Amino acid sequence: MQEVRKAWSIPGEVRYGLSVRIYGPSVRLARGFGGMRADAQRNRDAVLAAAGRLFDAATSSDEVSMDAVAVAAGVGKGTLFRRFGDRTGLIRELYQHRSEEMENTWTPVPEGSPAERALDLLLVILRFKTENRALSRALEGTGRTSPYDNRSYDRWHSTLASIVAEVRDAPEAAFLAHAMLAAVRSDLLEHLRLWPEDRIRGGVEALVRSILEDQ
Repeated sequence: MQEVRKAWSIPGEVRYGLSVRIYGPSVRLARGFGGMRADAQRNRDAVLAAAGRLFDAATSSDEVSMDAVAVAAGVGKGTLFRRFGDRTGLIRELYQHRSEEMENTWTPVPEGSPAERALDLLLVILRFKTENRALSRALEGTGRTSPYDNRSYDRWHSTLASIVAEVRDAPEAAFLAHAMLAAVRSDLLEHLRLWPEDRIRGGVEALVRSILEDQ
């Protein structure tokens, strides 16, 4: 029996090993984390990395097609559709992957007023939407109740609603959390793309303080 070990990089620069055991003509591939076969995990990571590069370079989300992603990732188009279903599925998974990376590196304000903590989160989301402009616009343009029907939005809304509930009646908190998140929607940011960043940040801060201070 011969054993060969290979390694590769995936987003986040985490490396995983792959053991290949050869028994005559047959080959067994070790599975990666989460039960996904290792070669499937490698393809997924290559696709997300390639799609991310294309969206980062695009001036419009329409510029990024499934054909372009397949070529950039070095995988067949059939592999792409089997793994993600369609372009919307790919967009949603890439957005989820990047938003989780952002949340993992964000350190919430441990103490502070409700307005300070809410503003901290909204400015992090604002920066995320600005840095992922084409991707965020693509998500909001896919339909399927996007951008509300995704796990990132649920987490952001839940966090903001709990902060708002500290100073406002609970029935109002959920709506006001939605209203604050609407201020950092990517379609609004696209409409205001000629505004200086400080002006947008100032508007978000004014909105938050009008909701959470002097109540």
